[in-house]
Amino acid sequence: MNIELTEGLARRVAVHAALADPARLRITDALADGDASPSELAALLAVPSNLLAHHLHVLEDAGVVSRHRSEGDKRRTYLCLAAGGLDVLAGPAARPARRVLFVCTANSARSHLAAALWRQASDVPATSAGTRPAPAIDPGTVAAVRRHDLPLPEVRPQRVGDVRADGDLVVTVCDLAHEELGEPAALHWSVPDPVRSGDPASFDAALAELNRRVGLLAPHVAPDGNGEPRGKAS
Repeated sequence: MNIELTEGLARRVAVHAALADPARLRITDALADGDASPSELAALLAVPSNLLAHHLHVLEDAGVVSRHRSEGDKRRTYLCLAAGGLDVLAGPAARPARRVLFVCTANSARSHLAAALWRQASDVPATSAGTRPAPAIDPGTVAAVRRHDLPLPEVRPQRVGDVRADGDLVVTVCDLAHEELGEPAALHWSVPDPVRSGDPASFDAALAELNRRVGLLAPHVAPDGNGEPRGKAS
């Protein structure tokens, strides 16, 4: 499989490769709180100067570490973590979205739970829909949001085709909906259906898993435009 290396991806690869050595990780840890000269680092880490020079060369080439000449004796150099050098470790750039649309089959449980959690985690608007909407939100969902003090709009389940709009980031939260929806889904979370068992523990487990996934995704989704969808997508 061929993977095109974009500039951003190549940068991430280079930084990860540069840090894939215990000695180089120790160097970045040592420089996290302050600058140091090569001789100070060699003494601190108990490594030979030639080996330290090699590791510093790798880190400098990757843009993780930079050096500057001392304003004191003019001969000594000091090393520091480069500004923004480790930022790429946070992951890919943010996804722009006018709204996040969570989709499950019936739009009676998981998609509503995900949207409720999202509204607490992000300023990007969220809504939900289903591929086969049920007549009403499942009572277990209502009970779960009350137990966890989450907001739940008083709405009826909606069909995804009536809700999806340009600019939506579509996230399927059940396998059947993902398989039925196909291409429009940008992301898929395989979360077990709590409605099948109907007990509070199942709803709490689904809520916990959705909360974990929302926490991972929310920092990487940025508002696109005014944050409102531009109308139903064709």
